[in-house]
Amino acid sequence: MTEIRTTTAGSLPRTPELLAANAARSFAEDGLTPVPSAEFDTALAAAVDSVVARQKEIGISVPGDGEYGKAMTTTYNYGAWWSYIFHRTAGLELVAEDTFVSQPPTARNAEGLTLSAFGERRDRQRFPDVYAHDPEVNTATPKEGALQFPVASGELSYTGGALIASDVENFSRSLRDHGYEQGFLTSLSPGSGARIQDRHYGSEDAFLEAWATALREEYRAITDAGLVVQVDDPSIAENFDQIVPEPSVEDYLRFTAKRVEALNHALEGLPKELLRFHLCWGSWHGPHTTDIEFRHLVELMLDIDVTYYSFEGANARHEHEYVVWDDVTLPEDKVIVPGVVTHSTNVVEHPELVAQRIRRYTRRVGAERVIASTDCGLGGRVHPDIAWAKLESLVAGAEIAARR
Repeated sequence: MTEIRTTTAGSLPRTPELLAANAARSFAEDGLTPVPSAEFDTALAAAVDSVVARQKEIGISVPGDGEYGKAMTTTYNYGAWWSYIFHRTAGLELVAEDTFVSQPPTARNAEGLTLSAFGERRDRQRFPDVYAHDPEVNTATPKEGALQFPVASGELSYTGGALIASDVENFSRSLRDHGYEQGFLTSLSPGSGARIQDRHYGSEDAFLEAWATALREEYRAITDAGLVVQVDDPSIAENFDQIVPEPSVEDYLRFTAKRVEALNHALEGLPKELLRFHLCWGSWHGPHTTDIEFRHLVELMLDIDVTYYSFEGANARHEHEYVVWDDVTLPEDKVIVPGVVTHSTNVVEHPELVAQRIRRYTRRVGAERVIASTDCGLGGRVHPDIAWAKLESLVAGAEIAARR
């Protein structure tokens, strides 16, 4: 029987103890720099050990740390997968106005494209009542009256050495204790970092390069420890909805190619077998009617110089797109990591359905080049009990697919 390996896309439900410890954290006067805390460090180490143990018990082949070392402050309301980097980067400043991912007009690039504010997304414009009144889709709304978001006001540099060292140490110890040989930690992409306002560099290319240089330090810290780094980059797909009016596919691909080039620059020289990329269309529970189709992005995704490619394949908007692999040849040294259970519904997928989804991919690229995964992070998107039940179905479905 050929094993079908399993993994997750990163975020897993935080433990109550970790949530309490994070809420008790304090930050320096800049609102961004966390104050060291022995109490938090102890709680974090215990939580990471528990999340690795839970994945081992379920049977996940390639575990993560649940993104437990990544935390939000109270001054902005967005996912820790992204905002954590603001705690680890110098050259940023919180300002007292709404700058929630809205570039000034001078930031327009050669294609004449720029990112609008989150509230101006085309999907939000099409469904304003849904986004205004449904808390399930409204989790990416800036907090009223808060210092909204950081801007880049100086030279960027990576200052998260102690924090990533803690992530590596906690995770590596837990992997050893629970009999794992390998696991992955997530890290932000340069293109996603560059979605905040640039008030220093004045050039899109220079801003992307600055983010690539800073984030390369985090990538290297992870791979130097022998761990897989998963680069999270929903901006590759998600930016399409954030450009108003809708751009042509050709202009958007040129716009996005710069982000791919910046990422490849950041990854240059790192061991390719330890590099994984995650693409998604954003994990909020919205209609997603303005998502760009995967067929337009798949070739550009494969230009990213990694071994593993994680992408959404189970939600109602993108499940049908497995057929792109009928026309696209996966290079022999590459592995796909499709989502076969999703964060976008509370319904727990039946293992038979999971097996069917897995076999759609294995029949096209081979079982040895498929790792079955989640669409995106489950932490914070479904109830913890549902999240763990979905992972149980993921493993059960992979066993069924392997037998067949």
